[in-house]
Amino acid sequence: MEIFDPAMCCPMGLCGTNINPELMRIAVVIETLKRQGITVIRHNLRDEPQIYVSNQTVNNYLQKHGAEALPITLVDGEVAVSKTYPTTRQMSEWTGTNLDFMSTK
Repeated sequence: MEIFDPAMCCPMGLCGTNINPELMRIAVVIETLKRQGITVIRHNLRDEPQIYVSNQTVNNYLQKHGAEALPITLVDGEVAVSKTYPTTRQMSEWTGTNLDFMSTK
């Protein structure tokens, strides 16, 4: 699974005075999955613009839908979710990992 974030100062949403709870949720879910041995790669447009160009699936999707499509989540190389982060339930289903103890948003 790969997540292509829009340009952000940090992936946790902790920069500035307003904490984004959705960014916190996705960061916690990703960390939980990584502890289970599941690979989740997250890219930030600000830090890695070239990967958005070199990944043909993401590049084509952005050409068609524009930057408003971000964030984009790829599962097995295909666009699974765009314009929002996947729900905890979706990530649980895709990875076969029980995340019921977390918020299912």
